[in-house]
Amino acid sequence: MPVIRLRVLVVGGLIFLLQACSTTPEPLVVAPPAASAPPAVTKRVPVGELTLNLPEQGADSCNCDPPVGVDRIFLEKGFSYLAVGDYREAVNYFRRYQRLESSPGADWEANIAVAYVKMIPDSPYYNWRASRESYLRLMRAQPTGIQLDEQIVLMRDMLAILINLHVRLNDLQSENAVVSENLQKREEALRRLRELMLGQKAELQ
Repeated sequence: MPVIRLRVLVVGGLIFLLQACSTTPEPLVVAPPAASAPPAVTKRVPVGELTLNLPEQGADSCNCDPPVGVDRIFLEKGFSYLAVGDYREAVNYFRRYQRLESSPGADWEANIAVAYVKMIPDSPYYNWRASRESYLRLMRAQPTGIQLDEQIVLMRDMLAILINLHVRLNDLQSENAVVSENLQKREEALRRLRELMLGQKAELQ
């Protein structure tokens, strides 16, 4: 039953991620500017020539091109393969994204995605303890000052929930093992006591 509940949570997390990815903001409708009153006619007054003392700018000092953003095409492909259950291809694309972008933000995002795949019971990489270690290490070094992908943020939050669930299940299993061991010892003690009583009864007869 705990494994079935875990699979339901993971599948629910995947559906939630896909819904967050598929939603698109509604287009912003901008109203046309209101007609303004004609400018008032004013008397022109002659002024002297205005001289601007601006520093000369060379061709090398112009920073005209905007900074290049992070290309998340491989990350998005990884999400697509993850949605259809192809976990190997999903991890391959997450790793490609990590190698090609080679930035702290992309490296962190890719590792979070891989840690999430390790948390899925049906994944060939399933290892919740390794996923937990990766998550704790990544949370100690989460990058700041950058815009993380929304689905990565959702994966990060879902990992925290799943890790907590696994820890609780592990504790319950340990407690159940102790209880089972104690019950077995009690049954063995009762059996020996019963044999002893039967032996004493036979001697009295």
